[in-house]
Amino acid sequence: MSGQADLPCLKLGRIGYLNVLPIYYPLEQGILPNAFETVSGPPAELNRLMAGGTLDLSAASSIEYARNANLYRLVPDLAIGSQGPVQSVLLLSQIPLARLEGKTILVSSQTHTSAALLRMLLKRHLGLRTDFASGEITSSLNSPAQPEAFLAIGDEALIYRRHPEYPYQLDLGQTWLEWTGLPFIFGVWVASRERLQEDPKAISRGARLLLEAKAWGTRRLELFAELVAAKGLLDYSELVSYFRGLVFDLGSREQEGLRCFFEHLAEEGEIPAAPELVFLNARDP
Repeated sequence: MSGQADLPCLKLGRIGYLNVLPIYYPLEQGILPNAFETVSGPPAELNRLMAGGTLDLSAASSIEYARNANLYRLVPDLAIGSQGPVQSVLLLSQIPLARLEGKTILVSSQTHTSAALLRMLLKRHLGLRTDFASGEITSSLNSPAQPEAFLAIGDEALIYRRHPEYPYQLDLGQTWLEWTGLPFIFGVWVASRERLQEDPKAISRGARLLLEAKAWGTRRLELFAELVAAKGLLDYSELVSYFRGLVFDLGSREQEGLRCFFEHLAEEGEIPAAPELVFLNARDP
């Protein structure tokens, strides 16, 4: 490890979900010395802060990169996704999915990528035409007018995936794999292109710290299962299954899945064109 004088003071965005715990735990616990100022929030909020120049490095929705690639450089080989069931991005329904034709699906206001993926899967893969409304999942489920179906992400999805009133479900990670044969990348880590131009050494060092954190955390997934199980959200075996089902890499197949998603977004008119994947060089001095 480098000395303290080498550590960059950077604003780092952190998704407030369990799935990124293996990345942030060694940083937040001081296991890997760092000088990050961490800002936590749901994906939609981090997207806004990153696009506005408030953050230097951050986890970001894949669709945020697709929409504003000119503002960012990707941190190499770091992502959050799945190759199969993701377990924390779920469409839950009171009625069989085939009967959702013409129905309105409530979508968590915290997500952009998963909402776009759901629209794509329902229309292009399953041939269903539905409407969508954005809102807060927990408050809606506790109201007298419960939604017939809803998209939950993150910890909410883990909590509600066995809701007795919503027995029908679609795991978006698994459905994407069945459709395309590729992993799905829900989020990436990006650096501010402007900040990179101002201080390439600090940004590159910050990116290397994130990669060191990933290496440390992904070797200890059972530790995170133990830590979270102690809080009573899910039991240990469920959490081991959850963490092991996640993809934290952005290798060639993950990049292929990301490009495929971007191409579908462009075909649907959600973005003008699929952007190139442009990475920063985390080995820069």
